[in-house]
Amino acid sequence: MRHRKAVLKLNRTSSHRKAMFRNMVTSLFKYEKIQTTGAKAKELRRWADHLITLAKRGDLHARRQALAIVREKDVVHKLFEQAADRFGAVSGGYTRVVKLGRRPGDAAPVSLVELVYSQDTKKKKTKKKKAKAGATSKTAAAVSKSAADEKKPKSVKPKAAEDDEKEDAAVKAEKASEKKTKAASKKKAAVKEKPAEAKKEDTPKKETKGAAKKQEATAKKEDAPAAKEKKDSTKKSTEEDEK
Repeated sequence: MRHRKAVLKLNRTSSHRKAMFRNMVTSLFKYEKIQTTGAKAKELRRWADHLITLAKRGDLHARRQALAIVREKDVVHKLFEQAADRFGAVSGGYTRVVKLGRRPGDAAPVSLVELVYSQDTKKKKTKKKKAKAGATSKTAAAVSKSAADEKKPKSVKPKAAEDDEKEDAAVKAEKASEKKTKAASKKKAAVKEKPAEAKKEDTPKKETKGAAKKQEATAKKEDAPAAKEKKDSTKKSTEEDEK
C-alpha cells in the first residue's frame, strides 16, 4: 500500500522528475507565470511554496538551499530580495492555478501557474484609507477657513471714499459717452459733406444759364426805347420826303 507517499510519480523516474521540476520552478520565478498540465501544476505549487518560505527566512543557509534547487543564481537573488515585500504579510498560498481547458492533440488538461501578489490587497486598503483621510482633511480645512473668515473683521470703506469712487465712475462714463457722440457726429458730417460738394459742382451751371437769360431780357428792355425812337425817326423822315 502507498501510505505516506504524497509525491506524484508522473510516469517518470525520480531523477527525471526532480530535474523537470527544478527547471519549471526556475522558469516560474523568472517569468512569474508558466503554462503546463494540471497534474504538474499541482505538484509545482509545493516546490514554489517551499522556495518562497526559504526566501522569507532570508539567511545564508536558506539561500544555499535555494541555490541547490534553482538553476540560475540571478533568479535566486531576485527572489530573496523581493520575498519580504511581496509575500511577507501572507503565510502560504503564494501561487495560483488557473485551468485553461484541454490541449489539442492528446486532450490533456492545461493550467496556468502564476505567483500571487500580496500587495494587491494592501494597495486597495491603503488607497481607500488615503481617500478617506484626504476627504476629512479637506473638510477640516474648509471649516477652519470659514471660521477664520468669520473671525476676521470685515473691512468697511468710509462714505467719502465710496462717494469719490462713484464720482470717478460717473466722470469716466461721461467721457466715454462724449467720445462716442463726437465720433458719431464726425461720421455724420463726413457723410453730409460728400453730397454737398457734389451739389455745389452742379449749381454754377444752373446759375449761369439763368443769369444769361436774365441778361438777355434786361438787354432787350434797355434796347426797346432806342428801337422805338429809331422807328419814329424813320417814319418822320419818310413823311417829310413824301411831302
